[in-house]
Amino acid sequence: MIKEPKLKKGTFQHVESEFYAYQDTQKEIVRLRNEILHGRYRDDENIGGGRSNLPGDPTGRAALLLTSHKKLEQLQNIVDAIETVVERLPFEKRELIKLRYWTKSQPLTWDGTADHLHVSRRQALRWRDEIVNAVAEKLGWR
Repeated sequence: MIKEPKLKKGTFQHVESEFYAYQDTQKEIVRLRNEILHGRYRDDENIGGGRSNLPGDPTGRAALLLTSHKKLEQLQNIVDAIETVVERLPFEKRELIKLRYWTKSQPLTWDGTADHLHVSRRQALRWRDEIVNAVAEKLGWR
């Protein structure tokens, strides 16, 4: 069996941070979609008010929309990769993700997470490593 090269520390941390930010990323996707669908730029109802800081030319507006589309696509790719990997996990590993990354009220330490799952701390960390590596692979960040 050929062993995959180890993920770079920065990449590992980036993927792990995407787990922590998962719920905020979902909210940002909804916000960007609404912005794109319903238009960020509405006609100014403040007639006689100050000047707008938005680009008045169609090219500038198109560039801003393209930027929003690219950001939306990147965020959606991250969410899709996380969801695809997590959906395929056995129950215990899904619980690890929920306990460690998605519990906002009182997140557990690795020892607490392992105790809750009735495994050793080392086993919980191995599971985390496998999951983070799988998401990095799915995103093409290897």
